Amino acid sequence: MMNWDTAHNDSALKGKLKTQWSKLSDVQLDSIKGKRPALLSTIQSAYGVSSDEAEKQVASFEKLH
Repeated sequence: MMNWDTAHNDSALKGKLKTQWSKLSDVQLDSIKGKRPALLSTIQSAYGVSSDEAEKQVASFEKLH
């Protein structure tokens, strides 16, 4: 499972996030700074999904990475 405390230093993670959620801009990804709650919120806004759906998407992403 991902360690979100160190994720903000992982440049490869930014690419993986961009691949998974292509609507997220580089500015949005930079502002998330490896913070899971910020990622959830940004996904909700960008994709118009519920908090539960954003949670499911991030949980699935974490299992793969």
